[in-house]
Amino acid sequence: MKMSRSGLLMAMLFSPAALAVNNDAITLGLITKTDTNPFFQKMKEGAMLGATVHGVKLLTAAGNNDNDYATQVSAINAMVAAGATTLLITPGDSRMVVPALDHVRAMGVQVIALDSPTDPISAADALFATDNYRAGQMIGRYAQAAMPLRFPGQPLKIAMLDLSPGQPVGARRHNGFMSGLGLNAGGAEAGELSTAGEIVCMDYTGGTETLGRDVMAACLKVHPDINLVYTGNELAASGAYQALKAAGKNNDAMIVSVDGGCDGVRNVQSGAIAATAQQYPLTMAAMGVDAAVAYAKHGKKASGYVDTGVTLIAEKPMPGQPSKNAQAGLEACFGAK
Repeated sequence: MKMSRSGLLMAMLFSPAALAVNNDAITLGLITKTDTNPFFQKMKEGAMLGATVHGVKLLTAAGNNDNDYATQVSAINAMVAAGATTLLITPGDSRMVVPALDHVRAMGVQVIALDSPTDPISAADALFATDNYRAGQMIGRYAQAAMPLRFPGQPLKIAMLDLSPGQPVGARRHNGFMSGLGLNAGGAEAGELSTAGEIVCMDYTGGTETLGRDVMAACLKVHPDINLVYTGNELAASGAYQALKAAGKNNDAMIVSVDGGCDGVRNVQSGAIAATAQQYPLTMAAMGVDAAVAYAKHGKKASGYVDTGVTLIAEKPMPGQPSKNAQAGLEACFGAK
């Protein structure tokens, strides 16, 4: 097949022979779902730190919300046009960004997904992320051990406050939590949210505090006897606690969550959240920058899945559930494990 002149030039640009030698000639891009969530702010901090250490140029962009793939696609194209040889991305829509990623990968650009996999996962060269199913299992197992002690004799009445539709991360946390709690649930690769008779309310929060509060308040109106609340992240958990407190039920239900950000860990310390699974976005991004520099200098792409770690944070440890207390969580919140 004959290659066009423009196609030949792009192939030469990203060929190993044309790779940058000096670090100050290396450009990479970081594209997050939003720039308002503390998780992604810490990820950006990690990328900036890595870029400073290596002396490379970092371009950054973010969607306007968790599902804003259109802004991400624009950023993909703009960053590659500006010379980025590696893109680090937390896809807002794991499927809709794939055509743009396929296009730039065909040009030789390395793509590393951070935190959230693409769909299919093969649309990125590598994935640096928390094992989100395991994170869900951790808080599920904690709840399974803690609930009989906190609310003896009470049957489970669960509210599931999920992230957003079509989010693989949300599905893995949700199903992992159910599995850890001892309920039948889909496996780590399942894209559908499992349900069970013990789940009396289930809705999406978009990972926001406002919707976390609103969804929890709506759940309580229909099911005032909810005693266990799962939230897909700690912003939603904060909102859920506000709704429980406003209804005078903050002592009648236990909240578990995922993320391990500083504010979330402080809520564990105060008792608003019983336990959270702490992940490390700064580490994800710093590793991504390392991989970008290695590719630019040596032409070797990262590949496969790299587990960036997860730790259960709880003030009241449960037998058989390895955990660290809130003080240890604060010392590592969103940073290196």
